[in-house]
Amino acid sequence: MARLTPLPASLRFHHPAALIATWFGAGLLRPAPGTWGTIAAIPFAFAIFWAGGAWLLALASLLVFAAGIQAAGHFCRAAGRDDAPEVVIDEVAAIWLVLAALPMTPLAWGAGFFLFRFFDIAKPWPISAAERRFKGGFGVMIDDMIAALFAIFTFIVFDILWTVIS
Repeated sequence: MARLTPLPASLRFHHPAALIATWFGAGLLRPAPGTWGTIAAIPFAFAIFWAGGAWLLALASLLVFAAGIQAAGHFCRAAGRDDAPEVVIDEVAAIWLVLAALPMTPLAWGAGFFLFRFFDIAKPWPISAAERRFKGGFGVMIDDMIAALFAIFTFIVFDILWTVIS
């Protein structure tokens, strides 16, 4: 069963940085806050995609990335940690990028979700290198965006292979 993690004492829930960084509280859920944040981002992705297509979702991803740099940096400073697990805005920006690149089908979006979570958790090189190299809000955000690119590339490779063998 999911449980909630308290916010840092110096940051109230209604503070814009807390709302954005935790994606309206999804990052406060335990266990696996990154997975909860990713799940919470999908209905918004669907609505954005439906309203304007893949290009609008990709643009929204970049806007959330930019806002996330500020919000994640503020939240992590308040929490006294480099990459607080409650911060899930990085997952939001990244999964939106993944979903913008894939066909809008349940199978494709499900595969995108699992591929992104795999690369975000496993952190193969260069994702792990980016996580170590960059600090602050940008550091929190960039490794997830690289994981998103890995997920997109892997999906495309599997899609091509599936087309060839079937």
